[in-house]
Amino acid sequence: MERGKEQGMMVPRLMPQQNPLEQLQAKFKEVENGFRAWLAKQSLPVEAAVVTTTSAAQGAAIGAFMGTLTNDVSSSLPTPEASLNPQAMASLKQAQALSGGPLVQARNFAVMTGVNAGISCVMKRLRGKEDVQSSMLAAFGSGAMFSLVSGVGGPNQAANAVTSGLFFALVQGGLFQLGKKFSQPPVEDVYYSRTRSMLNSLGLQNYEKNFKKGLLTDSTLPLLTDSALRDVKIPPGPRLLIIDHIQRDPELREKQGRRR
Repeated sequence: MERGKEQGMMVPRLMPQQNPLEQLQAKFKEVENGFRAWLAKQSLPVEAAVVTTTSAAQGAAIGAFMGTLTNDVSSSLPTPEASLNPQAMASLKQAQALSGGPLVQARNFAVMTGVNAGISCVMKRLRGKEDVQSSMLAAFGSGAMFSLVSGVGGPNQAANAVTSGLFFALVQGGLFQLGKKFSQPPVEDVYYSRTRSMLNSLGLQNYEKNFKKGLLTDSTLPLLTDSALRDVKIPPGPRLLIIDHIQRDPELREKQGRRR
């Protein structure tokens, strides 16, 4: 009995303790999911206002941090004189806008991220999807507002706002298309999904490239022979496993019978 009690007392000690960082991440994820679920139930004005505010706050924090890195640069810039020509004045203002201190950069980043997120939120609710058109429209608004707030460009603020907006839209549109391209699997992978699944189940996933090199797609599985696998340089052992798997698969065996 005493020995049993000792073992029972030792059980809690042997149980692994959960990582505090993992607990914190799980809690944060739970709160984030709950917040998104609550936000999705709100009206469009409320959702847009909340998204704009939170994104602007995040942008302000990033801008303030960046401003601490460029604070020395902005302090070294000369004070603009009234005698400067308009082009020189515009260049100096642009340099000050891009290298301002924490407060200036916090304002600039807050405007960019807040406007971008707000327009994206509205477009997604209205159109029901996120695409390159919505992304470019949000970037245009973000760039135009950044130009108006920061004073980047020449004395014609309207023209500068349009130019900056178009520049932001083109850049974000290109990045959106680039990310979309890399996030999609290669087209050829669609034709090797069943082959990949078979090879993974047999532990032969390293030979997927051999199938692709020989253009042995999913549709050729019922037709595979030992010589066909030999032609794509698959060793005898894996060849036997693959042929045996095909012969045991009811669907592939049925297709083999039909073709005969």
